[in-house]
Amino acid sequence: RDHVQAMQERKALHTLLAKRQEDLPPRRMKDSYLEVILPLGSQPQIREKYLNVYNSVRFGRILEDLDSLGVLICYTHTKQEAQPRSPLSIVTALVDKINLRKKVVHPDCDIKFTGNVSWVGKTSMEVKMHMLQLHDGDYCPVLDATFVMVARDPENKRPAFVNPLIPESPEEEEIFKQGEMNKLKRIDFSTASLLKMAPTAEERNIVHDIFLNTLDTRQEREGGMEEKTVSFRSRVLPPNSVWMEDAKLKGLQICHPQERNIFNRIFGGFLMRKAFELGWATACSCGGSRPFIVSVDDIMFQRPVEVGSLLLLSGQVCYTEKNYIQVRVHSEVYDADTREHHTTNIFHFTFISENEVPRVVPKTYGGKYPSMLYLDGKRHFAATMKEI
Repeated sequence: RDHVQAMQERKALHTLLAKRQEDLPPRRMKDSYLEVILPLGSQPQIREKYLNVYNSVRFGRILEDLDSLGVLICYTHTKQEAQPRSPLSIVTALVDKINLRKKVVHPDCDIKFTGNVSWVGKTSMEVKMHMLQLHDGDYCPVLDATFVMVARDPENKRPAFVNPLIPESPEEEEIFKQGEMNKLKRIDFSTASLLKMAPTAEERNIVHDIFLNTLDTRQEREGGMEEKTVSFRSRVLPPNSVWMEDAKLKGLQICHPQERNIFNRIFGGFLMRKAFELGWATACSCGGSRPFIVSVDDIMFQRPVEVGSLLLLSGQVCYTEKNYIQVRVHSEVYDADTREHHTTNIFHFTFISENEVPRVVPKTYGGKYPSMLYLDGKRHFAATMKEI
């Protein structure tokens, strides 16, 4: 009832929306700058929530905090002093990139999050955030994150305009230009998706080489003569390798009201935490030793998750190289009333394992475990390595 009443009250905020972006006062980057302390060292009672079995900080909890901070930064950027309540509904559209600088985050040292809006479109905002941890009196960098948030109307139904951003120095001009380039890169990456374009000649050769290296070549004797026969169906796994179909895990989450946001939908940070934990478990089961998160990229929030949905998560190791493991987690909701499945998110995680990991090998060109997943994972891994 509280949520229903809150949504009814929000309808009245429609009159506060700007008709044009030009009607909104421009903002500076420092206007949205925030610092938030997570007092793991100074307040031990909150440590339990963040602690994992390896006596370090749970990265899934950090994802939740980054998501909340990104939304708060955007509300700060769009805040109008004359308005007691914001008419905007700000939601996470995309996690563009999270790169980690340290393997381990200590559970008994304070953490500082900083961030601000770094680029603005008509209805979207890019937010850059940084996480630092206190060591010997100084805050040392741990990770850098780039999120894209979008503004919607009070009922979260249509896009809404946001305040323009004015860079004030050459450094800020460069940051703003980088935000524009990030947008163009995302468009290019989406346009070149394997769902839209055929693999390149080099990628086709990679897949064909894998196929040839896994063929079962047998010697058969017929009429006193030995004959070499090769079958498309009979395949042999190369040494120190694992079939893609054997490098997967699945999970199910019932979406309870406890995890909802003000729009009566499931909180995006919660979805990221659950996807990361399954991705970590998938990497752990494939590599046989403890994996550490290196990078998170290209998480697109395609549709909201309703309270009461069954959230189905599928973790798949798509590519491995030396100690690195590239994991893709597919998230979909199942509506028990309509019996329909809908994709909500695709998550991409890059892990590094303590030991060298088996090479993952696709068994088929198509079907349930296609070579396209392998090539997509290889592309994401290459982009991550180039970035870091």
